[in-house]
Amino acid sequence: MSYSIKSHSIKKDKSTVFTVIGLIAMILLTMTKVVPSSQIAGYGVFVGIAFFFIVEALAKTKDADSGLRFKTILVDIKKPGVLLWTLLPIVSVIATQIVGNLIFSGDFVSHVLGRTSSLLSFDKIPLLIGQVIIGALGEEIAFRGFFAGKAMKIFPFWLCAVVSSMVFAAGHIAAGDVGLVAYDVATIFIDSIIYTIVYRKSGNCLISTISHIISNGTGIATTFLFF
Repeated sequence: MSYSIKSHSIKKDKSTVFTVIGLIAMILLTMTKVVPSSQIAGYGVFVGIAFFFIVEALAKTKDADSGLRFKTILVDIKKPGVLLWTLLPIVSVIATQIVGNLIFSGDFVSHVLGRTSSLLSFDKIPLLIGQVIIGALGEEIAFRGFFAGKAMKIFPFWLCAVVSSMVFAAGHIAAGDVGLVAYDVATIFIDSIIYTIVYRKSGNCLISTISHIISNGTGIATTFLFF
């Protein structure tokens, strides 16, 4: 019995250490984006994905407790409040675009297109869909599954939600007018808080990925339809 407790403690200590290492690495890499031309900020996502699986392996996380569960998607999305929060980005994205373009005289959408044009193939719809799905899944495993999800085992939820969202938003900094960039980053921070709440309520970053895809898809669709 004592051996079992000791073994569990060692596993917990290792997973905690690797969680902290991963968090620091993600923060340092992603925050280099304060210099918009940074070429290494994006590697923070790959670090987060890697540490998600490393920590789950060290902790010997059971499938039912994993932050990445394919088998329980339908069950998880039916949990109280999950569907509402998952769909909330539809409203937040449209509001962001309308307000942003009013404040910045139509320049907000142009800024966002400029920020994403090197990552997304807007002229090739099938490829664009794949890029949106893969990009959202990668970011959700890294920032919700690992950053917020694993950090919540050590720190309070509100702290994890705020810090992970600040880092996530900072990773989207692009060159441009200071006010325009600040507005863009602030709205991304809000969306990130939504994804984090979705993750906490569902316990599954595949559900927050759906919310993220809905957000990006809504933004792309409304941009080309109305702006």
